[in-house]
Amino acid sequence: MKTVRAINLNRRTLLGAATAGLAMSAVPGFAQDGSTEFEPQSTTRNNISSFRMLDWQPYFSDTKNGAVLVDTRSRALHFWSEDQSTYKLYPTSVPLTDDLTRLGRTEITKKVVGPTWRPTPEMKKRNPEWPDVVGPGPENPMGTHALHLSWTYYRIHGTHDTRKIGRRSSNGCVGLYNEHIAQLFELTKVGTQVLLI
Repeated sequence: MKTVRAINLNRRTLLGAATAGLAMSAVPGFAQDGSTEFEPQSTTRNNISSFRMLDWQPYFSDTKNGAVLVDTRSRALHFWSEDQSTYKLYPTSVPLTDDLTRLGRTEITKKVVGPTWRPTPEMKKRNPEWPDVVGPGPENPMGTHALHLSWTYYRIHGTHDTRKIGRRSSNGCVGLYNEHIAQLFELTKVGTQVLLI
């Protein structure tokens, strides 16, 4: 008798838990994977990159001098070497807002190891407390390497603040982990074509 009662109680407990689990999974904000963690109700994720390999052909007519594609929606940077033997895919940070984002075709015009950072006039208006200049080193927002683009103030650069990667976190530039910008720095040259979409 005790055994039957224990089985019924366990069955009831299981059915009750399953019903509660189904009810909670229908509530916005609760995890759908069976965990009890609470997820934000927003449908926008703040720290993700989409790691999906792409082909260069829909974006470039050729890969002369190499090609860099920055997809601001998926927060990923793609690189193809001129001879197409090397393909790299890196997570990035992208601009905070659409009005800070510049899209279109440009190219690398200058490469700098140990860049010096100067906030733009617009950045200083928004953040007057920021310093006028930050030299190379661990406090520099541009990290260890910078690739200047033909657009004024726009760069692809590293960052010492790794929390920014995969997020909408920049004031217009594209950020990479320092180890990734060091790799991209070696792979690219002045004249490498760049497309931001």
